[in-house]
Amino acid sequence: MIYVGIDIAKDKHDCFIISSEGEVLFDVFTIQNNIDGFEDLLFKIKAVEKNPDKVKVGLEATGHYSYNILGFLINKQLPTIVINPLYTSLCRKSISLRKTKTDKVDARTIANMIMSDVSLKPYSSELYHIEELKSLTRYRFDKVSQRAKLKQSVSRLVNILFPEIEMMFSTIHLNTVYELFSVFPSAHHIATANLKRLTSLLFKASKGRFGRDKANEIRETARKSIGSYFSAQSLELKHTIKLIREISIDIKEIELEIKKIMDDIDSPILSVPGIGYNLGAMIIAEIGDFSRFGSPDKILAFAGCSPSTYQSGQLYSTHAKMEKRGSKYLRWALINAASYVCKWEPTFAAYLAKKRSEGKHYFVALSHATKKLVRLLYHLEITGEKYQPEKLSS
Repeated sequence: MIYVGIDIAKDKHDCFIISSEGEVLFDVFTIQNNIDGFEDLLFKIKAVEKNPDKVKVGLEATGHYSYNILGFLINKQLPTIVINPLYTSLCRKSISLRKTKTDKVDARTIANMIMSDVSLKPYSSELYHIEELKSLTRYRFDKVSQRAKLKQSVSRLVNILFPEIEMMFSTIHLNTVYELFSVFPSAHHIATANLKRLTSLLFKASKGRFGRDKANEIRETARKSIGSYFSAQSLELKHTIKLIREISIDIKEIELEIKKIMDDIDSPILSVPGIGYNLGAMIIAEIGDFSRFGSPDKILAFAGCSPSTYQSGQLYSTHAKMEKRGSKYLRWALINAASYVCKWEPTFAAYLAKKRSEGKHYFVALSHATKKLVRLLYHLEITGEKYQPEKLSS
């Protein structure tokens, strides 16, 4: 077998080729991050081994910098292993006590890792194509986070300009309230508004739910409001609401693309009550091929949901905390999925209640439910079965 280690960078990649007997076939050499560099690497690999089945290539998961060379290697049918950078770092430290970290050292380390660790599995073409889903789900995650921050800004500004309105609606983040502040961005503006115009605005924005009485109530409250009148804050409120609406449109467009891919995948995890397209897509995108993991516990470790372990001599830690290492997106998706499943699925709801009755904090109990959910999702993906609650309860 021939083992190729690649250390990924933005403009160039360092490569190292070694045989299974430990013979260095090509000492560390650098290729440019372009088609000429990729072809140079392929030429060197074929110079020592023409059969792609006898070649293993390893590289770190370094985000978008590795996408292009990864696609090139897969298209050339070269078995390629994508390694967690944390794993590489730990391996490098275990080899030497010296604090040595260079691209050349990393290339050698990666080659030795894929040669010695048989549990590392090649990246499949299906996993490469699922990167599109990963990009969409992470993009949506960032957009939703961005919108949440803007909503916090709206709450702050409303508390300055017209704090009393919070008591007049179930939430200020309604289309009706946003439409109101888009036209009248403070209590001062509302207090001097024409009642007929205000009524028409509310009626249209609420689709007939609010009429003249609500408009009159809001205007009278505005006239007695303690809210300050700052033109700068009023302008900021209008612009923030505009940004929220634009981002919401973007999110809907992203979600439509996610749904198209998920319909093609037809994953059985969507049959679990409480797991919809968006959470299900993030779980699938971050895990990829479930068969790469030997057990559900390895997925938990990959997500950083496993409890940390500390033992020295006769001392054992009794307050193990979640590791929180690995994919933060997968960890977020699994924990949130568990909370929804516990709400909508009776077996999981009972399990969560049982853990709570044992005196566990809600989030500790939820972490146990997350582990149970991962075991279920692993079984569904490996077997291809749809969710059947009677099998789970039995």
